[in-house]
Amino acid sequence: MRVVVCEDSALLRDGLVRLLGAHGCEVIAAVGDADSFLAALDDERPDVCVLDVRLPPDFSDEGVRAGLEARRRHPGLPILILSQYVEQTYARELFAGGEGGVGYLLKDRVANPREFVEALQRVAGGGTALDPEAVAELLGPGEDRLALLTPREREVLELMAEGRSNSGIAARLTVTDRAVEKHVSNIFWKLDLPAGAEDHRRVLAVLRWTGSR
Repeated sequence: MRVVVCEDSALLRDGLVRLLGAHGCEVIAAVGDADSFLAALDDERPDVCVLDVRLPPDFSDEGVRAGLEARRRHPGLPILILSQYVEQTYARELFAGGEGGVGYLLKDRVANPREFVEALQRVAGGGTALDPEAVAELLGPGEDRLALLTPREREVLELMAEGRSNSGIAARLTVTDRAVEKHVSNIFWKLDLPAGAEDHRRVLAVLRWTGSR
């Protein structure tokens, strides 16, 4: 797995490079600012990126904005945001892209190196890796509506959170694609998700599911 790391702290950046290398990942670029990050993407085309939220010069939301620009240039690019804080200003837009894996983890809640690498692998594979505290701040209350889901709908939503398509879910549950489509429609309705691009609603459903766990 080829990784680009963007973290302004040289100490943490070096630690991430060592950690990922020790777990079989190839860090093809490790940079400390948004411009260098975007240049590295154009040059290297990684499988996944690790991106800090707060980067120079202002240390506010430059990382999330760089992530949005990266996905504009390279649609579907998997990105794992790693942050000390939850930055809401642009984060919702990043999740609403509907293509490719996306993750948002708080630095002090990454329990151990193996879990972090597994989360990164999940994002690289098109899935999600979302910190419950971050989800709660990004979306607000929504757990009560999850109680409306049937056990089968919960299974479908959990598989959606792994980044599986409807056909992939159908194969896993040994049901028809049409049955999965019906379950997905029911999930959207019960979670009161607005009509629009289905990919956006899938991401919002997964966010609520992850935030409740």
